[in-house]
Amino acid sequence: MRFDKIILGSRSPRRIELLSQLIPESAIRVIPPLNSEEAGFEQLFDLESISDRLISICTAKNNDVFQQVNPESADPILTADTIVVVEGEPSGHRVLGQPPVGLGWEQTVRNWFVDDYAGKTHQVLTGLCFRTEDRVITEILSTLVTFHEIEYVNKHLNWYLSTQESVGKAGGYAVQGLGSIFVKRIEGSLSNVVGLPLEIVSGLLL
Repeated sequence: MRFDKIILGSRSPRRIELLSQLIPESAIRVIPPLNSEEAGFEQLFDLESISDRLISICTAKNNDVFQQVNPESADPILTADTIVVVEGEPSGHRVLGQPPVGLGWEQTVRNWFVDDYAGKTHQVLTGLCFRTEDRVITEILSTLVTFHEIEYVNKHLNWYLSTQESVGKAGGYAVQGLGSIFVKRIEGSLSNVVGLPLEIVSGLLL
């Protein structure tokens, strides 16, 4: 590894687990951003604008963590954000965030599964921002995820909602968990769908 320590700016246990597959957990220093507010994707319907916003979110997280770190620290900072993008008419692309908190989340996720996922292919985008002493690198990786047909989704959806795995998950499902039963095909990086594309991160760290 090219660095003694890596600062991971994330609250996500999944990203910690993924990063620890590449480097020792003892080399990972977790410092989540203090500001939990993020710019949204409302009124953005084309991939270029959505991608630009995703990078701005990752960069804002990185700046937040950088402000928390001792100015003398030379440890690089890695931040990431993952979104689910579906395609629909007439509005074009649309970002599905986390289900709403409290009452209504089940119906929201049900609508996503039936209207946006079943028998269709959607994109999972992860943006990265990596800061070293002398540069800031930003990257985006896209993975295509295809779900099984509507008959299969309908058969298992009530059970899946009852597990409440959707709560707090971007797009309402966890591909590394029970949500994997709905996935028919993945084209691209699996770790990207989980939340941290190891193919890109390995090139930055190793």
